[in-house]
Amino acid sequence: MGREVGVVAHWAHPFDGVTGGENFALCCQLGRNRTTQDQAPTIEIQITVNLTARIRSLLGKGETPEHLRRGALGEHAAKKHLQRLGLKFLTANFRSARGEIDLVFRDGDCLVFVEVKARSSEDWTRPAAAVNSRKRRLLSQTALDYLRLLRNPPVKVRFDIVEVLLTDGAVREVRHLPNTFSLTPPWRYG
Repeated sequence: MGREVGVVAHWAHPFDGVTGGENFALCCQLGRNRTTQDQAPTIEIQITVNLTARIRSLLGKGETPEHLRRGALGEHAAKKHLQRLGLKFLTANFRSARGEIDLVFRDGDCLVFVEVKARSSEDWTRPAAAVNSRKRRLLSQTALDYLRLLRNPPVKVRFDIVEVLLTDGAVREVRHLPNTFSLTPPWRYG
């Protein structure tokens, strides 16, 4: 009587964990699971693939959507503006399971979490108005995840909003709104 070998495949989403970024690696790991002698050995294959990148490579490189181009342009303009003001850049697009923080800076002994809002017009409302109570709660939780990764250092934290106004795909104006809100209740830090 022959022994059968079962194959188990596990899919890992590229944004699992808190480090963020796109994962283009194809990682295969083979191993045998021998928990009992009666059980047939299994081979585990763990594959991590960014499905979007794979589809783009098959179809040819497509254009980036307009809203993503505006967002990237706004974040770049905000980063340069804050660096000119003397803040030290730490990271961009920090992701955790609870959300994303566009930019993280250090201002002396204070960690600054920055939300960037890029708009092509202010006809309806200011860009900062898009940071409502739900967004503030998600930013607060994501900031706590970032601090947890740093092993909860004894630092001050603040949340800034940077409004970037665009005209014809170019930056027209950058407004920095420091200390716009604090950690949302019931969370505290420090």
